[in-house]
Amino acid sequence: MDYTLYIGNKNYSTWSMRPWVIMKHFDLSFHEKLVRFDSFADDSVFKKTVLPLNIYGTVPILIDHHGPIVTDSLAICEYLAEKHPEYALWPRDIAQRAQARSLVAYMHSGYQLIRQYLPMNIEASFAEIGQIILRDNPEVCNQIRFLDNCLTSYLKQSRGPYLFDQFSIADAFYAPMCLRLKNFSIETSTVLSNYINLICETKGVKEWIVDALDEKDFIIMDEPYRLKR
Repeated sequence: MDYTLYIGNKNYSTWSMRPWVIMKHFDLSFHEKLVRFDSFADDSVFKKTVLPLNIYGTVPILIDHHGPIVTDSLAICEYLAEKHPEYALWPRDIAQRAQARSLVAYMHSGYQLIRQYLPMNIEASFAEIGQIILRDNPEVCNQIRFLDNCLTSYLKQSRGPYLFDQFSIADAFYAPMCLRLKNFSIETSTVLSNYINLICETKGVKEWIVDALDEKDFIIMDEPYRLKR
């Protein structure tokens, strides 16, 4: 295999999910190396494993056995898009590609309140907690409304079922957000709700979900809101 991809726990790790899903969807062969989130202390197994490969001490990490080591989800996806121009990891149309990159850039740095209040936990169902969060945090409601309006506008313009006609890096980047909304039972528009259902059944995403459900690995630092199953 040309690549090794270091990832964190699939149940919790949104950043690891994105390049993994892209590589699975486009049949890019790779060896998966899962590094459990035991803690982020300097003497943790996690840090001792990743720091020799990535000075930032984070996953995902892509090792190209015929090239460089690449870190950060977006950097990895950009690298794979350049390495494999035969696949449309980004939309081929220049205008769509620019829009997709803008959408991904905002995902990469935005939606901080949604990240904070609706953490990804694929194996759990937090319908009641979701309603309490919406009730008590109008700022979270505003971000969800903005997200819904934004994605809906692209989906309505698309000539296919995904954000930019065919599945691309943009969809991979918004897949974890779809899972957050689903697991907290957040009500969305019909267009976005249909898209969330589609994403959950899409190659790569569906495989990631199955693996996450099979982990059965309770990591307390990722679930401070729930001390037991």
